[in-house]
Amino acid sequence: MRSGVRLGVDVGTVRIGVARSDLHGMLATPVETVPRGDGDVARILAIATELEAFELIVGLPLALSGRRTASTADAVAFAELVAASTPVPVRMVDERLSTVSAQAAVRSSGRTSKQTRSVIDQVAAVIILQHALDFERSSERPPGVVVNPDEGL
Repeated sequence: MRSGVRLGVDVGTVRIGVARSDLHGMLATPVETVPRGDGDVARILAIATELEAFELIVGLPLALSGRRTASTADAVAFAELVAASTPVPVRMVDERLSTVSAQAAVRSSGRTSKQTRSVIDQVAAVIILQHALDFERSSERPPGVVVNPDEGL
């Protein structure tokens, strides 16, 4: 397992959930929810710099069938924009059902969806990052696919 902080990113059309790992890559925890729009990439990169992240893990939303959707294209475009703006490697990992899992987790805590919209985005980022950490720990390989903005995904 590689050591160092990783940042997990759940890209949505309205909000972007951000999570971080501990230095040993064992546990993902929520960081913040970034509004989507002007300044979103700059904020993600500022968080990465502040936490000294050596890698960004961005969720790749696929349909349950594995097919790409409009959300897939949006997340890939965002990841490519981030990758083009930083020397820090950006990886994309399959995030099927992360938001559904996050909503279920928040609902089971007794909160309503209206109270927790921004929290759900952070929890989804935690789920994406934790899956990536678990994959790397069990396979001894980095998760997902590296984003190369010059070649596309």
